[in-house]
Amino acid sequence: MGKKILVFDDDNTLLDVLNIVLCEGGYEIQTSDSTQDIIEKVSIFNPDIILMDNYIPNIGGAAAIKMLKSDKRFDHIKIIIITSSVNIISLKNSSGADDYLRKPFDLSLMEEKIANSFLYS
Repeated sequence: MGKKILVFDDDNTLLDVLNIVLCEGGYEIQTSDSTQDIIEKVSIFNPDIILMDNYIPNIGGAAAIKMLKSDKRFDHIKIIIITSSVNIISLKNSSGADDYLRKPFDLSLMEEKIANSFLYS
């Protein structure tokens, strides 16, 4: 089985595209359009990497990342924050995310960041 990626984003078109691209890349993927039940979703799927949209319903991406990174069960999971915000580096640093992608992003850059996350894990 391939590495597991959990994607949180409220843009269903983007989720569809990422599902296709990442599955073709050999990854096992699950998606969610909100952070509702995030602890349960992460516990059950046990991802290697999480792609987290910052502007996602319920608690929002930065708050969700802080919550996951403060929990010993999940602090090892690499998290890439995804946002169109001009404050993306500040959001990455304050949330504890491992990396960031600025929307709109190039799919090859995303794949490169994911591959690098596995190299350094």
